[in-house]
Formats: sequence, structure tokens, C-alpha cells
Amino acid sequence: MMLARGLTAVFVGLLAAGCMQSTIEPASDANLKPRDKQLLANAPYEKAQIPEPYRRHIVDYHRRESAGTIVVDTDARYLYYVQKDGKAIRYGITVGEEALAWSGVAKVGHVAEWPNWVPTVDIKKRMGNIPSFVAGGPHNPLGARAIYLFEGNKDTLFRIHGTNQPEYIGQAISSGCIRMTNEDVIDLYTRVKVGAPVVVLKPGTGDSPQDPRRMAQNNRNL
Repeated sequence: MMLARGLTAVFVGLLAAGCMQSTIEPASDANLKPRDKQLLANAPYEKAQIPEPYRRHIVDYHRRESAGTIVVDTDARYLYYVQKDGKAIRYGITVGEEALAWSGVAKVGHVAEWPNWVPTVDIKKRMGNIPSFVAGGPHNPLGARAIYLFEGNKDTLFRIHGTNQPEYIGQAISSGCIRMTNEDVIDLYTRVKVGAPVVVLKPGTGDSPQDPRRMAQNNRNL
């Protein structure tokens, strides 16, 4: 809770100083299908209060990737969907712990709605007594949508997907994949195309102009 308040204060300070061009993109149920509304209405978790910096925003884009590209800044806990005219939609995410994180350049090889979850052998060893198969639904850790990343024709086993733990958006806890709120991943799913490039920046190389974690650390050092 203290972290959330600190990040919100940093974000408000940046806005007041005119340091960024950013507008909140209101969450909308326009992209929700009847099944989405039914399953999300009975989700087995409380609706999380996402800190302001990690809510969906339209921002000035600071890099050179072409429209339609997904860029993940694991340091800042941001995912960008690049648009035309120097803009991007910025989403807050949960990222993998540093030792488990994947980075590199890939492409969207496959997408799925309410995907099943089949944990890998490594995940089962690390997490202990978990089922070998979980059907798609609100209890499933992959959430409402999954975007599968491929290098060439090979599945990287790295995913961008929803979550049944939205309270961890803005943190690093997952087994390597990128988690988004179910509402945000549904929004991204409606925009992204199979074959689109995906750039996942290596930890320590993030370059987001407004990194709430870095700003909070700088404030503590003052």
C-alpha cells in the first residue's frame, strides 16, 4: 500500500510539472464479449485498485518502433502498444523475477481467448503441488487472453496474458511471463495482429521517460 501511494504521488508530481504528455484511456467494456462479462463478474479475486501510473494511458512514444509493435519495459513495468503519429497505449504489467525473465525480439505467433494452462516441468518443480492442467476461466492464472511469442516458428514459451492476481500489477513476481489485468489484455488482444513484432527489453536497459519505480527511488535518495 505504501508503494502504491508513493508511485501515485510521483506520477501526480510529474503531471503537475508538465514533464509528460499523457492521458488516461478509460477502461471500457466495449471489447468484452458476453462470456467475458459472465466470467469476470464471478472472478474469484477482489477488484484491485491499480496505482495511477499503471493504469492504461495514451502517451507520447519515445522510441522508433513502427505502429503495431509491442514493446515491454520490464524495469518500469510497462507494456507499450505503438500507434501512429508518435503515440502509444501504455499498460501496467507484472513481470517475471529477474532470474526468470525472458528478453529479446519475437513475434506474435498465436493468440487465444480464455486459454487453458498446462504448466511446464520447470514451473511444476518450482511451484510444487499444482495441477497439470487448468481449464480456461477466472481461476486460470493465464486470465482472459494469452498472446504467445515465437522466434521464427519456435514457441518461446513466453506469454503476455491476463491474471487472477491483479493486485500485483507493477511488481515482479511471475514465472517469467508478462501479466496484465484481464480488462487490459482484452483491450490489447483486440488491437494486436498475429505476426506483429514484440520487443522485450533486457532488465537494466529500460528507457521509459517516466519510470515510477526509478522516480520513487530517486526521491528516497534526496
